[in-house]
Amino acid sequence: MNFASKVHLLCAGLLALLPTVATAQNGEKTFPTRPITLIVPFPAGGPSDALARAIVQPMAADLRQAIIVENVSGASGTIGLSKFIRSPADGYTIGFGTTGTHVANVALYRKLPYDPIADFEPIGLAGTASTVLIAKSSLSVSNLAEFVAYARANSANMTFGSAGIGSISHYACVALLSSLKLNITHVAYRGVAPAMNDLIGGHTDFMCDQTTTALAQINAGTIKAIAVLGGQKVTQLPDVATAASAGYSDINVRAWNALFAPKGSPGDVMARLTRALQSALADPALRSQMNAVGVDLPWPESLDSAQVSGLIASGIHQDVPVLRLRGESLD
Repeated sequence: MNFASKVHLLCAGLLALLPTVATAQNGEKTFPTRPITLIVPFPAGGPSDALARAIVQPMAADLRQAIIVENVSGASGTIGLSKFIRSPADGYTIGFGTTGTHVANVALYRKLPYDPIADFEPIGLAGTASTVLIAKSSLSVSNLAEFVAYARANSANMTFGSAGIGSISHYACVALLSSLKLNITHVAYRGVAPAMNDLIGGHTDFMCDQTTTALAQINAGTIKAIAVLGGQKVTQLPDVATAASAGYSDINVRAWNALFAPKGSPGDVMARLTRALQSALADPALRSQMNAVGVDLPWPESLDSAQVSGLIASGIHQDVPVLRLRGESLD
């Protein structure tokens, strides 16, 4: 074969590859081509971290790429999310946000280092959980009416713990105490684990925690469940009444968690990430695992990024004034 023939064959081969190259440059069909990083703005081992890690496993399988969880904790999630919003908007860095990071922090920081709406592109809701008023086992109350009577008589000597200012455990107790018009000393811990340990040890009187972390200790009998802080009963706690049934319909605190991409991420990349989340949420093993700890996963067909934006906007409108009334601030 002469030189000209070789060149002809080479050119023909390159031309045959052009559709493949064009397809490779079309983001949706090839994204992702390398591992994705998920920034969780909380310490490892907490309820948000546990949910994030559970969800990314089936997501990674659908995407056929690893999803590496990076815990960047501190300052009620603001450090991790500040790093997240500076990431390239290419889908290779996604973030985990909660009621605390996107609602409570608006009230607690005079100058929040991110805009909870403008800086985030919602991929979708990742799960919701009820919050429960829990108390040390030696506290002489068994329901909300008894707790209210006891707290009104002993508030000056009581303390409540939380995973830190701005956490859902903090916000839920703020909502509770604001409704009851009580002022009780807050003890902020660095995460839910040490707060729970001190409650079990009787060093604080009560907490308002997500079912995600409270159920195991309630079932073990190391703490007692007083009331569900909302109007909907928790299936795993059939004998625990709701705040609404006790006459406090204004107490309705439900934790939500969501996945985000940086604002400006391409539409085709967002669509691929949303499909991966939908696939994860449809996984029966994941649904069973989360149901066991009281986490409700949205159904894949109802996944809508606008739903997350609505939760943020309504939370800022309704809940931020309640938090600000308490006068607690982080800066």
